[in-house]
Amino acid sequence: MKVKIDKHKLNNEKLIVYNKPEKVYIPLISGNDTNITILAKKGEYVYKGSIIGKRKGDFRIPIHSSVSGTVLDFEEKTCYTGEKVKCIVIENDFKEKIEQKLSIKKTINKYSKEEFLELLKENGIIGMGGAGFPTYVKYEAKNINTLIVNAVECEPYIMADYALAKIKCEEILEAIDAILEINNIKEAIIAIKKENSELKQVFDNFIGTYLKIKIKLVPNVYPMGWEKVLIKEVTGKDYQNYPSDEGIIVNNISTIYAIYEALKYNKPLIERIVTFQGEGLERPSNVLVKIGTPVEEILNELKIKPNSIIVAGGPMMGKKVDELVISPNLNCVLALNDNNNIVSPCVLCGKCVSVCPVKLSPVLIMKSKKEPKKLKKFHPEKCIGCGLCSYICPAKLFVRERVSEAKNIVRGDK
Repeated sequence: MKVKIDKHKLNNEKLIVYNKPEKVYIPLISGNDTNITILAKKGEYVYKGSIIGKRKGDFRIPIHSSVSGTVLDFEEKTCYTGEKVKCIVIENDFKEKIEQKLSIKKTINKYSKEEFLELLKENGIIGMGGAGFPTYVKYEAKNINTLIVNAVECEPYIMADYALAKIKCEEILEAIDAILEINNIKEAIIAIKKENSELKQVFDNFIGTYLKIKIKLVPNVYPMGWEKVLIKEVTGKDYQNYPSDEGIIVNNISTIYAIYEALKYNKPLIERIVTFQGEGLERPSNVLVKIGTPVEEILNELKIKPNSIIVAGGPMMGKKVDELVISPNLNCVLALNDNNNIVSPCVLCGKCVSVCPVKLSPVLIMKSKKEPKKLKKFHPEKCIGCGLCSYICPAKLFVRERVSEAKNIVRGDK
C-alpha cells in the first residue's frame, strides 16, 4: 500500500547561497562508516578541495575540505544520522584557494570507463539522497541497460533536487548523456512526480536531441522515491539484492549534477543544495551551502522562530536534533512547531501493518522488543525507516523509532 502525503511546496523557489561560515566542521563519516583515516593535522593549512580524510575498508573514497583555511581542532558534532561524529574543524580564510587550477573539459563524454570510475572515486561522489553509498561502486556492475534518474523526492517539504533540476537542467541532461555513452548504457529514464509536472516541461525544452533519455511521470504517493518502489513503477521489474541484478542503476538529481561537476571540472563533492523548510522558519528556502557548515548559522539567516524543533532530513525519515552540520547526503533541514501531540496506548488497529512497504508487522515488532528470540521472527532488520508506520498511527506512537531500536537489538548493536 502506498500513501498520498501533502508535499508542502516552497512558495519561494529562489536559491539562496550561503558561503560565509567562519568555521566548517567536516564530518568524518562516509555512508554510516566512521572508520576514517585522518589526513589533516592540527595547525595545517588546507586548500578548498584538499583531501583531509579517507574511508577505510572496501570503499576507500576521500573526504574533502569545503574551504581554504587552517585546521583548528577535532570536535564531535551531530550529523544526518542524529549521532555525534568526529569532525575536522577548519577556520575559513574566505580566500577560496585551490591547490591546482581546475581544468575544464569541453566535452564530458570522452572519458574511458576506467577514467570515469576513478574520477567519481577521487572526487568523493556519493549518493546524495540518503544512505551516501559510493557512486562509483554502482557503475562497476556489468551489463547495465537502464539508468533511472530519481527526481521524485518522496518526503514532504524536500525540494532540493527540484530546485537544482530547474536551475541546471541542461547540465544534468549533458551529464546523463555522458554517463550513458561512457558506460554503454542503452537508456535513461528521469522519474518525476505528477504533481511536479512543470519540471517535466523544463526538461522537455532541452531533451529533444537526447534520444536515449526519456521522462516518466510517477504517482504522487509515498514512498515512491524508494529504489525498489521506483524501479517497479518505472520498469515493472523486481529485484532481490541490488538493482544491478536487473541491469538497472538509480541516481538522484543531486548525484547526477555532482557527477557532471566531477567530469567537467574535476570538482570534488564540497557543497550541495539543502531545503530549509517548516513553519518554524520565516524564510523557508533552498540553500546552496558548503559541506561542514553549522546549520544554526543558516537557520538564523532564515529567521528561525523560538522553540522550534530541528529535524535532520524530512518529516518521515528524519531525526530530531539539537545541533547539526551539513553533510553531502543531507538534503533537508526542518524547523517545526512543537505541537506536543498526545500519545495514546496502542489499540492494535493494524494500520502500521497495512502501509509497510516491506510487509513487516511494526506493532508486533514493538511488542516483542524485550524478547529477542521472538523479535527475530518479525525481521525488523528489513525496515527501510520510511516512517509510514508513525505517520499512519492514530495513537501518535513513535513506531518508526521503536522498530529502529528493535533493528539494533537484532543486529547486536544494543
